[in-house]
Amino acid sequence: MEKIKEILKQQSRLIRLPAKGKAVFVGDTHGDLNATETVLRLYYKSDYVLIFLGDYVDRGEHSRENIELLLEKKLESPEQIFLLMGNHEGYPILPFQPADFWESLSSEERKKFEEIFLLLPFAAVTKNGILAVHGVPPNLSSVEDILKAEIGSEAWYQMVWGDFADRAGDFFGNLWGRPVYGKDYFEKVMKKFGYNVLIRAHQPHIQPIIFEGRCLTLITSHAYKPMRNIAIVDLEKELIKSVDDLKISSI
Repeated sequence: MEKIKEILKQQSRLIRLPAKGKAVFVGDTHGDLNATETVLRLYYKSDYVLIFLGDYVDRGEHSRENIELLLEKKLESPEQIFLLMGNHEGYPILPFQPADFWESLSSEERKKFEEIFLLLPFAAVTKNGILAVHGVPPNLSSVEDILKAEIGSEAWYQMVWGDFADRAGDFFGNLWGRPVYGKDYFEKVMKKFGYNVLIRAHQPHIQPIIFEGRCLTLITSHAYKPMRNIAIVDLEKELIKSVDDLKISSI
């Protein structure tokens, strides 16, 4: 546990992916150990980087095995495996239900996982136009400001808890305990940040592709859906303009 904490402390809250090889983006796995094992079996190779978008625990039957496998691989290949923070990793800051993983832990175990989870990065970017977060991009002046975002801040809340509504508008308020944003907000923030496509997770009941093909939501867990999707990105492609430039695959 101490070694993984040291690795996470050394890495940035904003992961900048290399401009070579391919990237695989993985949505919520939520204790679906088979999903994680399948991704690793297919894509844990020298020319791929793997970006898991958060929510590794709760809901599924194998939360502990799932997160322990991911942390093991992160320790093994720190520059190839990246684990973003989701709202289920932020439970110590903002509790929720269901929280079966957290409630199963002893106080000592909970402290260990809390210390690790609160070191996870918030976002990842590619040089060819992709931004990735768990929820929604934060309303900051630039993508660089993500580096200054603090756990528990409004920006953090947006990144790990934010939802979208597939309609015009900016901010629709907090619905069902989540802040909900519209197309106007999406376009405003993506323009400020200078990215074309958002890859996210978190929201299983929205259409996977919205905002004219510029926003992709991935869910990679049978806890929610029978189909588990991932996205594969060619990092050497000059420019990613829309979801059409990605390969979306089911596992």
